[in-house]
Amino acid sequence: MRATTLLLSLATLLFFPFLFVHAQNQPEVKVNYFQNLPAKLYFFDDATYVAYHDVVQGDLYISSDEGKNWRRVDDIPQRETAMFIEHPFNNRLAFVLTRGTTHYKTEDRGQSWRPFQMPVPPSNVARPLSFHSDSSKYGYVLYQGTKCEREGGWSSICHDETYYTKEAFSDEPKLLLSETAQCTFAHSSKEFKHDAHSDLVYCVAFDASSSTGYHSISSSRLFSSTDFFTNERRIEDLGIGRGARGVVAFAIVSKFGVVALKDLSEGAGSDMLLYVTVDTRDWAKTQFPHASSARLRENAYTIVESTTHSLGVDVVLNDSGAVGTLFVSNSNGTFFVESLKDTNRNEVGYIDYETLYGIEGVGLANIVANAQDVEGRNVPKQLKTLITFDDGSSWSPLRPPSQDSEGHRINCNPSDSDVCSLHLHSVTIPHNFGRIFSSPAPGFVMGVGSIGPTLRPYEDSDTFLSTDAGVTWSMVRPDAHKYEFGDQGGIIVIVNDEEMVDVVSYSTDLGRTWKTLQLGIRLRARALSTVQDSTSQKFLLLGQLSRQDATPEGRYVAVFLDFAPIGRRKCGKNDFERWYARTAKNKECLMGHKQWYMRRKPGSDCYVGEKFEDPVEHEENCPCQDEDYECDYNYVRHGDECVPTGPEPIPAGVCRNPDQTYMGSSGYRIIPGNTCDRSRGVKKDEPVKKKCSQAQPEEGNVIHQTFEFPAPIVQHAYFKESTTILVRLEDASIWQSSNEGYTWNHLFPEETFLAFYHHSFTPDRAYLITNSPKFYYTTDTGRSWNRLSTPTPPNTFGAQVLHFHPDHSDSIIWTGDEGCSRGNGGDNCHAEAHFSRNNGRQWSLVEKYVRNCAWARDKGLLVDPSQILCESYRDKEGSQRFFQIGTNPMQLVSGSNFFGNKVKMFDEIVGFTKFSEYLIVAEYLPVQRALDLQVSLDGHTFATGQFPPNLRPEQHAYTVLESSTDSVFLHMTTSEPPRPFWGDILKSNWNGTYFGTSIQNVNRDQRGYVDFEKMIGLDGIAIVNVVSNSETAAVTGSKELQTRITHNDGGSWKHLNPPKYDSHGQMYDCRTAACALHVHGYTERFDPRATFSSPSVVGLIMAVGNVGEKLAPYKESDTFLSRDAGFTWEEVHKDAHLWEFGDSGSILVMANDEQPTDHVLFTTDEGLKWREYKFSDEKIRVRSIVTVPSDTSRRFILFGNYARSLASVAVHIDFSSLTSLQCKLDIEDPGHDDFELWSPSEERSERCLFGRQTLYHRRRRDRNCVVGNQPKAKVNIVKNCACTNSDFECEFNYVRNAEGKCVLFGNTQPLPEDDSCRGGAQYWYDRTPYRRIPHSTCEDGERPDRGRRHLCPGVSAHGLIFWLFVLMVPFAFTTLVAMWYYKRSGRATGTIRLPGDGRSYPSSSSRSRFLDSDAGFVDTLASVPWFVVGVAGVAFEAVTRWLQEATVSLRSRRGYRNVPVDEDAQILRFADEEE
Repeated sequence: MRATTLLLSLATLLFFPFLFVHAQNQPEVKVNYFQNLPAKLYFFDDATYVAYHDVVQGDLYISSDEGKNWRRVDDIPQRETAMFIEHPFNNRLAFVLTRGTTHYKTEDRGQSWRPFQMPVPPSNVARPLSFHSDSSKYGYVLYQGTKCEREGGWSSICHDETYYTKEAFSDEPKLLLSETAQCTFAHSSKEFKHDAHSDLVYCVAFDASSSTGYHSISSSRLFSSTDFFTNERRIEDLGIGRGARGVVAFAIVSKFGVVALKDLSEGAGSDMLLYVTVDTRDWAKTQFPHASSARLRENAYTIVESTTHSLGVDVVLNDSGAVGTLFVSNSNGTFFVESLKDTNRNEVGYIDYETLYGIEGVGLANIVANAQDVEGRNVPKQLKTLITFDDGSSWSPLRPPSQDSEGHRINCNPSDSDVCSLHLHSVTIPHNFGRIFSSPAPGFVMGVGSIGPTLRPYEDSDTFLSTDAGVTWSMVRPDAHKYEFGDQGGIIVIVNDEEMVDVVSYSTDLGRTWKTLQLGIRLRARALSTVQDSTSQKFLLLGQLSRQDATPEGRYVAVFLDFAPIGRRKCGKNDFERWYARTAKNKECLMGHKQWYMRRKPGSDCYVGEKFEDPVEHEENCPCQDEDYECDYNYVRHGDECVPTGPEPIPAGVCRNPDQTYMGSSGYRIIPGNTCDRSRGVKKDEPVKKKCSQAQPEEGNVIHQTFEFPAPIVQHAYFKESTTILVRLEDASIWQSSNEGYTWNHLFPEETFLAFYHHSFTPDRAYLITNSPKFYYTTDTGRSWNRLSTPTPPNTFGAQVLHFHPDHSDSIIWTGDEGCSRGNGGDNCHAEAHFSRNNGRQWSLVEKYVRNCAWARDKGLLVDPSQILCESYRDKEGSQRFFQIGTNPMQLVSGSNFFGNKVKMFDEIVGFTKFSEYLIVAEYLPVQRALDLQVSLDGHTFATGQFPPNLRPEQHAYTVLESSTDSVFLHMTTSEPPRPFWGDILKSNWNGTYFGTSIQNVNRDQRGYVDFEKMIGLDGIAIVNVVSNSETAAVTGSKELQTRITHNDGGSWKHLNPPKYDSHGQMYDCRTAACALHVHGYTERFDPRATFSSPSVVGLIMAVGNVGEKLAPYKESDTFLSRDAGFTWEEVHKDAHLWEFGDSGSILVMANDEQPTDHVLFTTDEGLKWREYKFSDEKIRVRSIVTVPSDTSRRFILFGNYARSLASVAVHIDFSSLTSLQCKLDIEDPGHDDFELWSPSEERSERCLFGRQTLYHRRRRDRNCVVGNQPKAKVNIVKNCACTNSDFECEFNYVRNAEGKCVLFGNTQPLPEDDSCRGGAQYWYDRTPYRRIPHSTCEDGERPDRGRRHLCPGVSAHGLIFWLFVLMVPFAFTTLVAMWYYKRSGRATGTIRLPGDGRSYPSSSSRSRFLDSDAGFVDTLASVPWFVVGVAGVAFEAVTRWLQEATVSLRSRRGYRNVPVDEDAQILRFADEEE
């Protein structure tokens, strides 16, 4: 390094004496040369000392005068400095880590350094040191190192371990914990305020050691201790017990402690979970709105710079990863709301988002204006800049200046912000280091950008300044510049950032005028900085010389700039004025106060001079307004109001009888931290007088609430994962309850609503359809509703109005009327479909003259996400109401690129349907006047379904039944009108092409609904009703029904075993072989959603039926229950009842379904004992009982009507106070808690179901406790079983005879041999009359599906050594890559990126460029996200995931689709069929 001072020569000064005075007023310039740019340039806080870390040379330089003079640290050997780490809370302490075990510390800001020893070298993580924030414990430091032990040869087994010191390494460090990934003091942030023990330490570590150095993610836990793990070693259960596994990271962000977990539940894939605490005691899972599919996934979310009021998280919603959505939390960090869509982010997770330093609530963000095209067609981004003045509640464009830097008028209209607004380059493409826009100088903001519709490239941008925190802007210089503030904004320095320059510009009047300063050398500016608090008049410019100007001392320069010599006076009291932040209209107050600073007046020619004195923030409290309040505990937001979630908890003894009153919560409280003045404002938190009947009852009691609607109910449904329910009445009004029916609100009374839809794949969304193009939507389970418009009113052709995309929540398809007046419409009345990719804000035409348009993609049908399928009429003219089959054929048209590339797939169809992984099309063949069934697994190629000769679809109507076990089930009607309807259920092979008969004569009704229902939660179990008198029923018109059940997915069927005794203890008269239990099915239900079983309590079935030889009428039936998936049954009560499961089966509720009633029956032991609760003095005809869809609540709603009126009534019944005892689940010690391990195979001789023995956890029948929402135990597949006859079904064209054997049907022929060798099989086999049930996983054992064995071609062409070589080489390569990555990352479970941190120990030339370094220029002011969480995973883990068996998720009932063969042939659809 060499220093050169640029001074005018003495001869020059003597010759030109007048220049002497002028020179004294010039800023001082001094140039220092270096070999490399720094990986880190750090200004010690409130000091003149600066550290310059040359990571390439491995040297550290220190300046004691803000960069004017430099010296290499001689106390540290050359080329040994690998990392420089400052103490964030003590400005005298800093540390240098080497690659070995000898490291160095300074206690005098780098003037002297002393070595210290550690047992192991530092870990290869971003920050190996963690510090204590307490001033009395600044010497407390945690050190993370890596310990390696040679395994033999060249390989080593490594793991991380953490050490601690209490005297900043002056004492002997002690081992804290081994097998760690990260350790942090709970007191490591000034903002994270709590009363936890001062020595509390959190560690992300593994709960077992590893002999290989690799750990399963499931063994990663969050440990804590208050004695450095000497005697105390606590596992933080995060409020979820032993399920708190898979911990990826822990970090403290503002006032929040945040833990990231890998979701280890079945089917979670790459999903992540966040848990938050504000006091270290109570943890809560963050709740994101399902709007926009906000799933936290690996490497797909970033916790951004957050305030003390809320936590900010940017989530990637699409696979491209280039666009995100910003969410902000409530005051305790648990519930998030969408703040800004389409945020711009780069490939490493940095977000274009920054809050202004020292100004509460103000932040800048860039959004991707063409996000749809970026995600859909990978086009370049077009960015727009937005600003918020209220902590992300609302955003607006930046208003551009009217003139450029030369005073010329800018040719655009600022009032039209879509085409004329200011846009700035931000975090994702940093052009300086430290904060991008602002500094501690209050209110000063600078940026490089452009004016227009979107942001131009950096090299085409100019430099802009705002002195009022972003409200107004001025262009201060053409071209892009680096910039920095000094003297609390009293001086601003900029340097051109587009070319080589030899000058800098500076302003001393808040950017109004600018002067230039000659540097004496030409350089390319790389960074411009000053002390951390921007109170100095000295600056440091880093630059790079051209090759021609390079010197032996170095090609890189640090130019010291001192503006103190310009000779300004020091500011006095009269030179300052009060400056208010957030001067935007209606945004002055935030968190209950205004914010202001004392700032130098623009016209005062003086310097502030208060060096290292941070600007003092002043607060002026505002009168309390509505926005200063949030919902109190036990209340939730509904629009602008807070409504109770249920009865209010009150202290014991407050209410002695229901007629008393008490002072309870108003539903509101002031937001924690808000300082508004209640005495001058709104007092929304004043207690209110309430009746004791509204309070939570004492334990053991039940309460109810009754609400009468003005008209009958025609539609009702819960949001899937919420306590909010919507009800539509016959008078076209919609009502909402956010607390399970406790209170009700009338939504938009002025509107006429035709229907409502819940989003099929995003549970937080719903849509209210009016009789006009206007519709309302919610993205937060009804807490707020927004109005939008569509191009057309909803269609009147019976087609589903809305279709939803499984992956992109904002992508919807609307089918409406065009050219139709009220009544029958006009001459060109037809249905048109439009699609939107932003939830209805913009629409594009799909097709005209359609009957149905839908997204081709489904949850299991993973086709092109932009593909749309339409049932479209060929001739697009005339009135669609008068189209007839045969006159205007309906075609199936497919369009990729959002119907931009249309292809006709079939000339004429009856309809299409999709479910699971199948797309099924009913093709009409006009010549043959017949139907064909076409099946596709990819949305493009189709195979014709093959049926038994007597069951061709051209001869019969058919209904596609729910299928979730790798096969398609069809009901083919075999009876002919006008006879009652019944038919055969057919089941396909794995790809839906070959169908064989599963069971004959299954009952259906005239609508096409079938008595077929699968059990929820247990695959392969289904119940049907068959017509036992099919021969005579064709004549008499009266059907006699019997019930059958299958436990092997339709492979075989049998009667329901009748119970021996009824509910009164009397023995049934059931002595014949024909006597069995028969139950009423799907076709007889008032509410089709009232299923036999529940997803929350596995194995439990309830039904109404009778014991005998046939099914008795409904009103002559009784109520039965099975606890073992239908193997055995018991009568639980006489008479037919409606029922509902609650709290995972810990409570069952029934109401009489034969006549009006005034009470319900409930049981807490699954029917052993029943209790009665009277809810009314006037009897109600109960029509349905509902609870939350997950059946995990103890609150129910009875819908019905009084005899005196047709209007509906809702009775909310709350059993929550029956007991407060929480059920205990101990997965690792089953049998000693409140749950039992149960298998559906226990009642069967073969002990296995679908070729495997599976164990489920469920509450013990005799335990009176609350299950609640605690995480459920994973399904445990004990083993795959040997194959038996129950794992096989008849092959195509075969049926079972009376002996149960599969024989050819009639004169049919077996399928030809299939010699394809799928999945790399070594052999293929001749066909037999049997095939294995597709969903079975049985192994070995009996294989009646295999005939003679044949060798697959090519498999044995090479010997054993060849195949071992082919297999081992790629596997060995993968192993090497995995080991390299593991050792490089320090652990296999993930990384945290903190502000300005980078990977440690760069040694290659790739680190020789400052701009390539991940390390921040000034770490304490870094504007990158606070941390990026992601589980990168070792190759082994990825391979393991790929090889895991796919599991089938629980599914709610989907709507049946019926394809009759008549003039009105259609596929039936319901409003909720996609749910």
